[in-house]
Amino acid sequence: MKLGFGARLALRFGLLWALLWGLGTLAGYLAIKEGLESHLTAQLTRDALKVAEFYRRGETGRVAATGGAEITLYDYRGRPVLPQDPLYRLPPELVVQAGPTPRLYRGRGFLAAYADAGVGVIAVVQDTAFVAQVATRAARILLLFWGVGLFLGGTLVYLQAQAAARPLVLAAREVETRGWHDLRPIPYRGPDDELARIVHRFNALLNELGAARERERVFLDEVAHELFTPMSVLLAELERGDTAAARESARHLLRLAEDLFALAKGDLSRSLEPHLLDLREVARSAAREFPGVGLELPQKPLPAVGDPDRLRQLLRNLLANAVRAAGEEGVTLRAGEDAAGVFLRVEDSGPGIPEELLPKVFDRYQKGPGGRRGLGLAIAQEIAKAHGGEIRVRSQPGKTVFEVRLPGLEEE
Repeated sequence: MKLGFGARLALRFGLLWALLWGLGTLAGYLAIKEGLESHLTAQLTRDALKVAEFYRRGETGRVAATGGAEITLYDYRGRPVLPQDPLYRLPPELVVQAGPTPRLYRGRGFLAAYADAGVGVIAVVQDTAFVAQVATRAARILLLFWGVGLFLGGTLVYLQAQAAARPLVLAAREVETRGWHDLRPIPYRGPDDELARIVHRFNALLNELGAARERERVFLDEVAHELFTPMSVLLAELERGDTAAARESARHLLRLAEDLFALAKGDLSRSLEPHLLDLREVARSAAREFPGVGLELPQKPLPAVGDPDRLRQLLRNLLANAVRAAGEEGVTLRAGEDAAGVFLRVEDSGPGIPEELLPKVFDRYQKGPGGRRGLGLAIAQEIAKAHGGEIRVRSQPGKTVFEVRLPGLEEE
């Protein structure tokens, strides 16, 4: 039978409580027994000292012991004198060694304190059976006390363990009833502890998954729209026999397919086919697709190592984004080289990007200022990083600059 978390917790702490409570009860029993024996020892020592003093002063009529103890007088050879046949007898070899300071002797069933009394050796003897009887009664009481305490403590431990585990049990039940589509936060009613942090983090992950699913849904709607419109236009142009317009629509579809393919592959660095190239040629090739875009290139070559098709795709995405914002006449593509490496800049004179959107422009499915959702900028950044570079952006009303920084040939 499987035990739940609360039951396992209660069992472990219950066993620990039983062990500690048992040790405490045993310690109490030993303390009572030791206390009785210590008290008896001290009392016999005092009585032996007092009786020996009475015998030295000849005041034998005042001799009396407390607690029902027996007094025996021995001669210096260790033989009992009074009474001659005592109930408890001390070994002669110990009696002959007696001095004025009382000594203790523990015999079978008795305890004796003896000392030199001047006329012989006096011994005060006490039967220890009553100590065992008192200890036995104390043990019975403590055993009963231990049983009651074990029951009450075990019950309390169980209730506390169940209360401590209840938030986890409720959270586990909630998770078990959920389907794959249910991304609502898991309710948590408990203290702010490690479990609370786990549940809160799990809920944060659920929120992120929900947001990602919503972004994918919206993006798929956008993709469906993007595919439907140009395909409808392409079909109409083919029916009219307008091959030039049909070619442009087909090119648009190809660009969209490239973006989706790059997103599906995920790691662009594995699909790169780098070789030595001149970035000016890459820039010219990308600019030819946008006839009205300005192009400013240096006279000398800009050597680099990279995949020309991917770099053209990067520039194509940046130029298409800029053209949507400012039109072809408001866009300029520049290339150059400085101490940090080679660069490509796409500038446009559009309305700019709101400041709150700048940190997110390279996120997948991010909605742009015009309300469009796309992958172009996200894929462009991935291509740049796959080449060991990055894309930086700065924007203000009337001027937006996307700068592609790539390692120069010497750094490769």
